[in-house]
Amino acid sequence: MKGNPVKGAGYLLRGFSMMPEPGIRRFVLIPLLINIVLFSGAIWLLINEFDGWVNYWLSKLPQWLSFLDWLLWPLFAALVLISVYYGFSMVANLIAAPFNGFLSEKVEKMRTGAVMADEGWKGLLAMIPRSLQRELAKMAYYLPRLFLLLIFSFIPVVNVVAPFLWFLFGAWMMAIQYCDYPMDNNNVSFKQMKLLLAESRLTSLGFGALVQVGMMIPVINLIMMPAAVIGATLYWTDEHTQSSLIIR
Repeated sequence: MKGNPVKGAGYLLRGFSMMPEPGIRRFVLIPLLINIVLFSGAIWLLINEFDGWVNYWLSKLPQWLSFLDWLLWPLFAALVLISVYYGFSMVANLIAAPFNGFLSEKVEKMRTGAVMADEGWKGLLAMIPRSLQRELAKMAYYLPRLFLLLIFSFIPVVNVVAPFLWFLFGAWMMAIQYCDYPMDNNNVSFKQMKLLLAESRLTSLGFGALVQVGMMIPVINLIMMPAAVIGATLYWTDEHTQSSLIIR
């Protein structure tokens, strides 16, 4: 596989460093607020409902399997955490998609000096239908693979590699999620976008892996979304704009 995971992770760190810059600071605010509100909601939901959900699923087991409670509790707990995490992430990405696309456009303009019409809120509103359509395409790609991985996680013996597969899958999906914003702004199709990321797969996975880890760290996860959008845009401008895979 081509690419450099350290270089990929570096794009996210550069994204963090650019967040306070005056030219893009105001475009960071709305994705940041959306992330804070939704992740705060997810934390509140877990604090209040976690035990109830896990115990509900355990209560559905036949009585003769009750001796396995000690083994199945962590599995059901992991399932609840995964469901809440990915569920809230999808909602956050769906709501924030137009704002993330707008942020990516401004970062690319600063980075490349490209002349883009400054349409303000009118331009943002025009992005909404296209952004939502693209998010639905990502969900159509993501959900079947998520369900297959869930099934795989419950198959005895082979499920020992499930944590490793979950991490790789999460890293790949984080790369797709955030790198899609600058590529969609430049009319790169969803299929082309996946090919571009696969062209430097290790770089893409390095970027996505650090985003995924950051999403799991309290406080850091609240500011991860805008940093990841900026980092993904830098990845696009530095490595993909001249790719031969892009159909122009």
